[in-house]
Amino acid sequence: MADAPENSSESSARDYRDTVFLPETPFPMRGGLPQKEPVILEQWGDLYGTLRAERQRQNAPLYVLHDGPPYANGDIHIGHALNKTLKDFVVRSRFLLGYDVDYVPGWDCHGLPIEWKIEEQFRAKGRRKDEVSKDEFRAACRDYAGKYIDLQRDQFHRLGIVGDFANRYATMDFTSEAAIVAEFHKFKNSGQLYRGSKPVMWSPVERTALADAEIEYHDHVSPTIWVKFPVTGVSDDHPDDLLAFRSSTPSIVIWTTTPWTIPANRAISYGPEIAYGLYEVTAMEEGLEFAPWAKPGDRLILADKLAEEVFKAAKIAAWTRVYDINPSGLETAHPLAALDSGYGFSVPLLAGDHVTDDAGTGFVHTAPGHGADDFEVWKAHGHHEVPDTVDPDGAYYPGVPLFAGLKVLETEGKKTGKFGPANGAVMEKLIEAGNLLARGRLEHSYPHSWRSKAPIIFRNTPQWFIRMDTPLEGGPLKSGDTLRETALNAIDATAFHPVAGKNRIRSMVEGRPDWLVSRQRAWGTPLAMFIDKQTGQPLHDPEVDARIVAAVAEHGADIWFTAPDSDFLGAHDPARYEKVEDILDVWFDSGSTHAFTLDPRLPENGYTGDRPAHWPADLYLEGSDQHRGWFQSSLLEGCGTRGRAPFKAVLTHGFTLDEKGEKMSKSKGNTTDPLTIIKESGADILRLWVALVDYSDDQRIGKQILQTTVDAYRKLRNTVRYLLGALADFDEAERLPLDQMPPLEKFVLHRLHELDAQVRAAYGEYRFQDVVRPVLEFCAGDLSALYFDIRKDALYCDRPDSLRRRAARTVMDEVFMRLTAWLAPLTPFTMEEAWTTRFPAAGSNCARVIPDTPAVWRNPAEAERWAKIKRVVLGVTWAAERARDKKEIGNILDAQVWVSAHPDLVAAFDVEGISRDEFAAEVFRSSLAHLEPRMPADVLETPQLGFPSSQAYYLAGPGPYGAQETVIEALDLPKCARSWRRVPDVGSDPAYPDLSARDADAVRYWDQTHA
Repeated sequence: MADAPENSSESSARDYRDTVFLPETPFPMRGGLPQKEPVILEQWGDLYGTLRAERQRQNAPLYVLHDGPPYANGDIHIGHALNKTLKDFVVRSRFLLGYDVDYVPGWDCHGLPIEWKIEEQFRAKGRRKDEVSKDEFRAACRDYAGKYIDLQRDQFHRLGIVGDFANRYATMDFTSEAAIVAEFHKFKNSGQLYRGSKPVMWSPVERTALADAEIEYHDHVSPTIWVKFPVTGVSDDHPDDLLAFRSSTPSIVIWTTTPWTIPANRAISYGPEIAYGLYEVTAMEEGLEFAPWAKPGDRLILADKLAEEVFKAAKIAAWTRVYDINPSGLETAHPLAALDSGYGFSVPLLAGDHVTDDAGTGFVHTAPGHGADDFEVWKAHGHHEVPDTVDPDGAYYPGVPLFAGLKVLETEGKKTGKFGPANGAVMEKLIEAGNLLARGRLEHSYPHSWRSKAPIIFRNTPQWFIRMDTPLEGGPLKSGDTLRETALNAIDATAFHPVAGKNRIRSMVEGRPDWLVSRQRAWGTPLAMFIDKQTGQPLHDPEVDARIVAAVAEHGADIWFTAPDSDFLGAHDPARYEKVEDILDVWFDSGSTHAFTLDPRLPENGYTGDRPAHWPADLYLEGSDQHRGWFQSSLLEGCGTRGRAPFKAVLTHGFTLDEKGEKMSKSKGNTTDPLTIIKESGADILRLWVALVDYSDDQRIGKQILQTTVDAYRKLRNTVRYLLGALADFDEAERLPLDQMPPLEKFVLHRLHELDAQVRAAYGEYRFQDVVRPVLEFCAGDLSALYFDIRKDALYCDRPDSLRRRAARTVMDEVFMRLTAWLAPLTPFTMEEAWTTRFPAAGSNCARVIPDTPAVWRNPAEAERWAKIKRVVLGVTWAAERARDKKEIGNILDAQVWVSAHPDLVAAFDVEGISRDEFAAEVFRSSLAHLEPRMPADVLETPQLGFPSSQAYYLAGPGPYGAQETVIEALDLPKCARSWRRVPDVGSDPAYPDLSARDADAVRYWDQTHA
């Protein structure tokens, strides 16, 4: 049967086109999604509220997806689209599986990016930040964040995201800030919080401390220097002549990539297991364009493994190793001591496990105010005073000899983030003092602020930390456990998708330092507490804490900076207490979100509303970078306040790259704007792209990839469109029971049974690619290329009450009901359009659950039959194409097909109620067919039935079935004017001489019903 029969030259004058039951549907071939989707959004209204009300009426089990908050700053980008679409897949698929889904979208609102934008706005008006009151500044930040919450909410809505947007959360909401303060107080009151003065990662550009999660690493070129520290003192176990000046005082040599830290040096660290030696320079390289700083007679102490590398850098051509050196007990002078008495202190040698002989000199320059290892080894050897060398702007304090006021990094203007004059000045003074041995440059990976993209420094400052390794008695942690141990146990109890995420976050938590939670900025939630000036300890008073939290809940965190201390302290003397005005790390803010989105709606916390939640959440879902960000801060916050993680499972996705696999960048011009895709192609195209990619790894997107997605969408749409057309006016009276179904229909029902199990399992395990790809393959293979093509003749030309046509429409109804459900979470707009086209008064497709699929549909025997039939059909299709290429036939309906194949394959065509050849013709879509069982060896010996070999086509295949011979013979039989089939019974009905018997019966039925 062709797609649209026309009268041939052999037909009578009657036009039979009106009698053919062609598919009819108003569902168009072209999607027109950019125009239709907004209309569907309007029709949905409060879809999330409707879905929740329906599931609660059904007493459905609750599922909680807790939203990791995007930052309220700018339009959404492709990363937002990927993340929010994946979350929407989860929400919609859980509704589809029969759950009541709790999903409250939220926004992260505090932090530096917004501060910078507001600083820029004030500067544009001629006002510096220090000329603006904190109250006015914070109000401007709040307005800015609010604007982008509204903007992004609308953009997410256009993408088709469903959630409780009416009750969205934001970290800057007054109640949120109050909850964050209350969570902070839990750490304060449990003894997990402490103030420490230690080197932290500091951004001079941003004037604040940074945590690990706020750091990213970029290639960076640093100056390198080898510096001599003259030995001034020895212990008794050193050689007598070590300081018996043969030619020069021996010097210990250090190597560093941070020359600016030399003024902060207080010690040299060595490795107790490293072999060191005293070396004497005997000759320098010749022919140099500059005079090296070393000279013959210099005596240098180095790690033996690294000595030759140091000599190469210093242009030393020859040397003598004098003897072994044990650095223990040595003392040196500061290399700048000769220039200023401020450096006249002794520099001791300290044993340190962090020292290696992999690079450098085997000695580590130790500036306890500018490095974590330096600080620890300094303190471990009983030293308590840590010098403050660099101020918050990254400039030397006024008291630093020789270098007062010089900047390490530039913090303003076009050179922001570039090296300041400090490195150069230090090197010049070392040359002047005669203690610079060599210098160079090194490109290496260096920490930068992820916000400003500027390098950071390590700087000693008083900060507030949460302890990771102090065992606590009582409180939220198990008695005797540390926060680190509790967090590691929680990780082991969490399901990770993909599973590799567990090892990643576990290794991070195992090695992370104490949690630095204080920041020296304005826009954020304050560390709202008081410090006793006499003891230096936080005030622990439940009534004071309660007044603080209540005030913040009513007035917002601004009240902490504007209200007098006495409002909070009550009977306590304000003169005795210091108010802490640092703000909390924004990761603490977002890590606390579970406390003000889930906890307040727990029945055990007194919630009596109609939308309870449960804690912990079933799932957290974010990008893989959040193992060191939100996942980790949420983990530590939950473990520190409740003794476990606030999630049962964690799902991560990769990053979106351009089509070449390169990172997207506006400067490169290789970004893909999701809003542009939605405007030009529709949200369902973007959503289908998300469904098709392996989100667990990095994905690619671009014009060509999106075109591939459009092609896949077109296949889905055309499948649904064909079903809608074929099912026009279908009603229950037409439905056929399973026991009356032909084999083909039983096979399709079996495939539905298989797919249903796959789809349910894939949605349950968040494998969205494993939903859409099998469904696409089913549509393209089992439906379009097989089922629809075979049943087209019956649908168009059988009389409406024929069992074959009723069976086909019954099965197509089952296919439609499942396709529109299975794909509803992924392409909700298109499936909604299809559903309402067929059932305009049946409510939203989104409210459905997957229809139950009867177990009796499972039919492995029929599946095995059709696997064999498909193999034969493949050979016939291939042969028919060759015959058409040779002009032997026009359409396969003009031919009869002869097939010689393995007996097992031929036996697959033996079905009850129809002859083998008649069934084969139906399957091959030919007018006639003949099947002959022959063993594989026989097939190739002689052409079948004596036809010329030029008309025989052979297809050899793997497995036991061997070769298959197919002969395509042009038929010289009359052509049915209605179905175009060339069959012997054309003209057998005198009332319809130009029709086959089947078509004559169908037209007679049509004539009678349309009389």
